Amino acid sequence: MAHIDIRADIDLNGATLVEGLPGAGLVGKIAADHLVDAFDMPCVGGLHCDGIPDVAVYHGDSSDLMPPVRFYADADRGLLVLQSDVPISPQRADDFADCVTSFVTEHDITPFYLSGLPEEKEGTPELYGVASGDAGGRLDEAGIVPPRQGGLVSGPTGALLSQAQRQDLDAVGLIVETEAQFPDPESSRIIISGGIEPLTDLEIPTENLVERAEEIREAREQLAEQMQQADEESSQAQPIRGFQ
Repeated sequence: MAHIDIRADIDLNGATLVEGLPGAGLVGKIAADHLVDAFDMPCVGGLHCDGIPDVAVYHGDSSDLMPPVRFYADADRGLLVLQSDVPISPQRADDFADCVTSFVTEHDITPFYLSGLPEEKEGTPELYGVASGDAGGRLDEAGIVPPRQGGLVSGPTGALLSQAQRQDLDAVGLIVETEAQFPDPESSRIIISGGIEPLTDLEIPTENLVERAEEIREAREQLAEQMQQADEESSQAQPIRGFQ
């Protein structure tokens, strides 16, 4: 049965959630992993929603098994991070979004959903923001501009944003230009420094994201290959061509 298992004694009400599902450029995945590492955030529970592969995950520094999709929390900062080691099934994206959205609503959580926009970058990647509910005002205050042309967000992240829009929930979508075929730490840095930081008033060190870019690329290439092989509407933003 689909459920979210929070095992830690922690108050999540009113927190900000940063979603880190694998997608184009792995920008959300890399950003979420970085937040967990930067703030030494403990794992507080697992997600057992439809659409998540039935696998067990282990990390190299521990023999403990973990669920493949997990929540990490920092109570002092009011921050919750969704970390995923696996792609979510696009065919079950709606079920997954239902599961997460029910949890977000129950705890009055404001989610930030992250997506890469496959574009040829010139210089610093461009960052854009979209919103549902009353969250658009937060984007304006942070100086985050809307996309230059119409488009859509596909995959599980798109399903999460769609659920938020349909239920009129306060939710933010951060979209950054990225190299779609390779892990892109630079675009992840932009989504943190240009998006998450001003929206949360948190100071998040990102220098080592650039310094460790090659290391991060190598560590994430296997997951990126899985995403390319699946290529079944993985999470990404894309423009809508033609008349609108």
